[in-house]
Amino acid sequence: MNRHASFMKLQTVLSKLPGVGRRSAERMAVKLLADDSKLLKELKTALMVVEENVCSCNLCGSITVTTQNPCNICVSPNRANKICVVEDPSDISSIEETAGYNGKYHALLGKISPMRGEGPQNLRIRQLIDRIHTENIDEVILALSMDMEGESTAAFLAELLQKHNVNVSRIAYGVPTGSGIRYADPLTIARSIEGRSKV
Repeated sequence: MNRHASFMKLQTVLSKLPGVGRRSAERMAVKLLADDSKLLKELKTALMVVEENVCSCNLCGSITVTTQNPCNICVSPNRANKICVVEDPSDISSIEETAGYNGKYHALLGKISPMRGEGPQNLRIRQLIDRIHTENIDEVILALSMDMEGESTAAFLAELLQKHNVNVSRIAYGVPTGSGIRYADPLTIARSIEGRSKV
């Protein structure tokens, strides 16, 4: 692989990261490969450490250390028998910061998006249904984005979960429309969870 092809490969990989377009990926690649930059070595080391020590929780999908999988939240006996469904693991951190919720979590790792070719089969829905039955969950709280894709995902889940003898609620609309959990402040998130409504 010649130097140009190697550079293009790096740029392509970087552009797969969320929120990184082609031009941003190109700028990142140039910065990483600058002669006077130690950033490439630092990034390589950081990626190796993460690969060895960090993983996704095999129950909720959150980020955890490899020595604690399932994560601390999933194995805690003090958590209520309810699951808050979110799009991404970062949403779990945002809700935990509020200290206003004491249940479990489930990250779908996305949302239904026909434009991106992502349907229900691309989400962790089967795992959610399995957990409802194995963990005796009595309520599922849908804490998804208030954009069109989040709303359609919530509607799909609400209809699907009716067949599984569990109460389904949706967080209140304190989270700004068109936004996500990770962008809301802790008080707004806490109020949204407290003001959830049955679906």
